[in-house]
Amino acid sequence: MNISLAGEIALVTGASRGIGAAIADTLAGAGARVIGTATSAAGAETIGQRLAAHGGQGRVLNVTDGGAVEVLIESVIKEHGALSILVNNAGITRDQLLMRMKDEDWQAILDTNLSSVYRTSKAVLRSMMKARKGRIISIASVVGVTGNPGQTNYAAAKAGIIAFSKSLAREIGSRGITVNVVAPGSSIPT
Repeated sequence: MNISLAGEIALVTGASRGIGAAIADTLAGAGARVIGTATSAAGAETIGQRLAAHGGQGRVLNVTDGGAVEVLIESVIKEHGALSILVNNAGITRDQLLMRMKDEDWQAILDTNLSSVYRTSKAVLRSMMKARKGRIISIASVVGVTGNPGQTNYAAAKAGIIAFSKSLAREIGSRGITVNVVAPGSSIPT
């Protein structure tokens, strides 16, 4: 099945490798102008090289910094027009049994994997609501449904993404904006 996304502007967080890179490349191949983010300049450059042929770009973004998220999204909208697709893919792991887990490892996972979804989704809403269209897709994990030893922080964040997305879908679905979650399992190579 061929889907044309010509004229659509997409932001994909965590697009330098793995699932994020595959999503960014697929959207660009379908005609969307994709802005992919990475935490480092080298990662952003790699993304830019991959997406340049389709008019896309790589940008540096720390998804834990709310101000940086807002500045990036405002910049993308000013440069390219309203975002119609947001893919929340940025994520990290800090696996450890709970009894050995450090508070900073718990918080780092929640900030990067869950709070970033709140920040980016909130930042794109006004322009999507004005356009009365948009797609917000967040990458969770089957671990958010089943749990996994040594991943209480990761499981909590991914379960939070699922619940957040269900609630947001109910808030904004009537305005032409869909909110969905993809929860890959261990059988997907990254």
